[in-house]
Amino acid sequence: MDSRTLKSAFRLAALACVALLSVAASAQSSSQASGQSDTLSKWDIFAGYSYLAPKATVNTLTSNGTTLPFVYRSVDWGSILSVARYFNKYVGVEAIGDEHIVNEGPGSGSTYSNSNFSGGSGGVIFRFPSGDFIPFLHGLAGAEYADGPSLQKDKWGPALTAGGGADYNTPLFNHHLAIRVFQADYQYIHENWGPGVNGGRANINAARLSTGFVYHIGSIAPPTPITMACSASPSTVYPGDPVALTGNAGGLDPKLNTVYAWSGNGVTGSGSTAKVDTTSLAPGTYTVKCGAKQGKTGKEGLKPWQNAEGSTTFTVKQFDPPTVSCVTNPSSVKPGEAATITATGVSPQNRPLTYTYSAAAGTINGTGNSATFNSTGAPTGPVAITCNVADDKGQTASANTEATVLAPPPPPGPSPEQVRLESRLALHSIFFPTDKPSKVNPEGGLLDSQKATLASLASDFKSYLQFKPDAHLILTGHTDPRGSAAYNMALSDRRVTAAKQFLVDQGIPASNIETTGVGEERQLSADDVKALVDQNPDLSDALKTRYMHNLSKIVLAQNRRVDVTLSTTGQQSVRLYPFNAADAMTLMDEKAPVRKATKKAK
Repeated sequence: MDSRTLKSAFRLAALACVALLSVAASAQSSSQASGQSDTLSKWDIFAGYSYLAPKATVNTLTSNGTTLPFVYRSVDWGSILSVARYFNKYVGVEAIGDEHIVNEGPGSGSTYSNSNFSGGSGGVIFRFPSGDFIPFLHGLAGAEYADGPSLQKDKWGPALTAGGGADYNTPLFNHHLAIRVFQADYQYIHENWGPGVNGGRANINAARLSTGFVYHIGSIAPPTPITMACSASPSTVYPGDPVALTGNAGGLDPKLNTVYAWSGNGVTGSGSTAKVDTTSLAPGTYTVKCGAKQGKTGKEGLKPWQNAEGSTTFTVKQFDPPTVSCVTNPSSVKPGEAATITATGVSPQNRPLTYTYSAAAGTINGTGNSATFNSTGAPTGPVAITCNVADDKGQTASANTEATVLAPPPPPGPSPEQVRLESRLALHSIFFPTDKPSKVNPEGGLLDSQKATLASLASDFKSYLQFKPDAHLILTGHTDPRGSAAYNMALSDRRVTAAKQFLVDQGIPASNIETTGVGEERQLSADDVKALVDQNPDLSDALKTRYMHNLSKIVLAQNRRVDVTLSTTGQQSVRLYPFNAADAMTLMDEKAPVRKATKKAK
């Protein structure tokens, strides 16, 4: 075979491979578009005619020292046999054996040709079914037993093969027989006959074209299509409520691995179930997509055969606000009493509720669905009370009730005996002689008329304490202006002390008597005394005129006294001088006047 013929053979093999790839791609697209799922063979046995066009020249050294080229020629007679085992509709393994023989003597001139080839290879095969027309590609590795230069035995050398072809299924033998329309392969063969005479090495590039018949054995049924459906429960929720997703894949092969996939807002999960976190989802309807794929798991990972998808929806509703009502029990209370406020809050979504309360007056305390209203400090009449409720989403509701604070009952009126005693407690001031009591005799200074007045006061006040146990007698001591301020202050203190002690001796508790001495600070003036004399019902006009001639003396006597005040009524003792008392003149006597003391005397 000359170089031109070899080049043509290579071109033919290359064009056949290009055409094969185009047909395979077209067939694959057509198969996918039409959803081809015909039953395919598990075993393919091919036998047929093969044409081999090798290209290589070996320059060998002869025994006389000359170089003799060894040229390979094309082989028109050859046979080929292959067996393919498919694992699915696309992929399998293949073993090929071929034999190419030609017996020719030495070539003309300086060439010698002996182009006998035989060998075997194995590798992977890919088919692309499209109805009855099935293109295929394969890649093989093996060895070839090739002729060598003169006087050398044939040698085995490694061989690599890449190519493809196309089969056409026939109805013969129930579609078990197919015609291999063509098979075009490229082969690379390396041979080494060693050094020396008639030795050499060759890198052989060969084109191999084959045709024949293919017999199908067994079948690979396409996998049953799987289905996928999913559901959401519950299908309607409020924000924050969980949604459970369930995927149901049908038509699964228990021998194969199944992988589930989920997608959607808030969706998490990788198995046949998943969930949705709706916490951050706004109200609306959402779609969840579910998928399943099934295939085999090997070293290369999952090789999916089939995929199925489905979808479902769920709805997130707008939160409904809570409602609340409240009542007061009892509805009316007396001042200072308490009432119970009961609030009833309802959340349509059963959200946790928080209660608060407020009152227009009084106080109210409580954090649950019950609170206590205290009416202390509240005015009489209805008091507005507000009950508030809030859920954990910030939605609120309020309700109003009221508690009526009753007017306090009028205080009970005084008993007749109390009225009688209060009328008898016509208080009179207690008058003292000049400079009495003294420091030497602080308990003296009370004359009989003044003791009688105090005794009568004590008797009536003890009875009055039975009605008013918190009543007090307030004693205020005074002096005339003679003497220093300090002296007069001490003198007024002795006078209230003497009056108090007398009352205590009469049985009045000391705790019910208050005393204070003011000395000469609150003097009655001459006009005040003249008015008191004019108002005295015990004096005749003649006596009033007579006493007015001694007004200065009367003014001094009038200021030597202890005034008495009843705390419960504020009634103060009248300051009428006891002109009719037997010892009135003693009270009025100015003997032993107190002299003004110097600062050192203080």
